[in-house]
This record gives sequence, structure tokens and C-alpha cells, in this order.
Amino acid sequence: MLRPIVVGLDGSRESLTAADWAAREALLRGRPLRLVHAWEGLPSDAADLPELEVPRHWAWRILRTAMDRLHEKYPQVPLSGDQIARPAADALVTATAESELLVLGSRAFSGIGGFMAGSVASATVAHAERPVVLVRADRTAEDEHLPDAAGLPSTVTPYRAVVVGLDPAHSCEELLAFAFESAALHTAPLRVLHTWQLPYIPVSAEAKARRALRGTAVRRLDRVLGPWREKYPSVELHAMTEEGRPAQRLLEVTKDAGLLVVGRRIRPAVLGTRTGPVTHAVVHHARCPVAVVPHE
Repeated sequence: MLRPIVVGLDGSRESLTAADWAAREALLRGRPLRLVHAWEGLPSDAADLPELEVPRHWAWRILRTAMDRLHEKYPQVPLSGDQIARPAADALVTATAESELLVLGSRAFSGIGGFMAGSVASATVAHAERPVVLVRADRTAEDEHLPDAAGLPSTVTPYRAVVVGLDPAHSCEELLAFAFESAALHTAPLRVLHTWQLPYIPVSAEAKARRALRGTAVRRLDRVLGPWREKYPSVELHAMTEEGRPAQRLLEVTKDAGLLVVGRRIRPAVLGTRTGPVTHAVVHHARCPVAVVPHE
């Protein structure tokens, strides 16, 4: 049975945009689409209280309206919806265990609500066992493609590039698998970015150290990418080794990208969960969708 693409739905503009993005992705990947709306409500022994009728009605309406709209726009995509009586983060994390990927709506870091300004998405991204894709409210199907010859938005031009941030010093198989597969599915170029920084050394030694570090970075990246070049020969690959802070360089490289892929190391429970500073920064500031891929 095919794993579905799951969307966390809360009725916001962000989550509806995420549902559209997920439907297009489901179409490309040949996957079913599952909408999940989490609403705690009250215990079952209070289920007949009249004051629950209105919130229950609106909770169901959020799900039903979204399903009707998506079925009309993407009739080829197998679609299902579930209302789960659990806290949102718990429901979404549980849903990812049986999903291909989870898609959430997000806002830029502003502190005014929405998934990414609160604890729901942060907890979901930090605990999810499968990739989580975060999509901004202003994202359209045209934004996934390059402009046409006249510079106008289009849905029939080639897809924009997929970008993945990589540290070859750590395990990155899951990260590269997701990035290469996404690029192949969209027939999009793949930019693999590895950044390095010059340590504090005397000025007189900087030029020599810079050449050495750049050469080491290039060799490391080429060694990691070698098997993937052979596995995905049709993917147009751009290996990039650049000096600078990882988050800053990733944000610069993704200004015209269609998808940014970053990793989250899976940590033992005793150490807690965190997304890491680079992932945290790009999740809040990148304009394109961001895929956070858990890895060892």
C-alpha cells in the first residue's frame, strides 16, 4: 500500500496553500493525499453537550470544505480526510509515521500566529519520523516554475531548482535521497551546497589556508556525490562549495529556487529534540518551500 502525503489542516490560508502544494506533489509522485485536522474537543463523556455543537460543526466544515475544493481541482488524486481528537502536534507526528511526507502551512517568523509562529510546527518538525515540508501562504503553482520567455508567471515552463544544504562530515544519505528524488520527479536542476569557514588565523596565513580548505571541501563533496551522480544520471547537478555561514549562504542560493532541503539529526530521547541552528534559520526565513528531512 502506498504511503500517503499528509497535510496538517487548520483552516488558515497557510494550510490551504500547503494542501494545494501537497496535491500537486501527490499527483507527481503517484501518491494518495490525506488531510488531517486535529481538534481536541472534550472527553467523550461530554460529547452530547450542546455547547460543543458549534465548534464541532466548524471543525468538520474546515475539513469538508478543503476536501471538496481539492477534489474539484485535482480529481486524479485519491483523497481522504480525518478529524483526530488529539493535540495537533501529537496527531501530526503520529500521522507522519505512516506517510511519505507531511506538509504544513507556514509563515515568516513574525510572532502573529500560524503553524510556524507557535509550538505546533516546531514540535512536529522536531519529532517527525518522515520529511516535513513547510509551505508559505503566498506560494502558487506558478512559483514552482521559471517565468516564460516574456518574464511572466507560468505553469508550463521548467521547474525551478531544488537546493540541498549538505555537510559531508555527517551522514547524509536520507537527505540526498530526498533531494535527488525531488529533482528527478520535477525534472529540475539540483544544487548541492556545502559551506566552509576560515578559522581565526594570522592574516599572513589566510590565503594559503583558504586554498587548502576550499580544496578539501571540493574533494569531500565530490566523494559524497559520486554514487548519486551514477544513480541519477538524468539530474542536472551543480555541486557548490562556498565560504560563509551556512544559513546565510543557503538563503542566498534559494532566492530563485523551487524547494530547499535541509536535515535534522535524530537525537536520543535523553538529549531532547531540536532542529539545529541552520535548519531553524532557513525554516523561518526562506521564501520557497522547505523540506526538513530527519537523518541519523
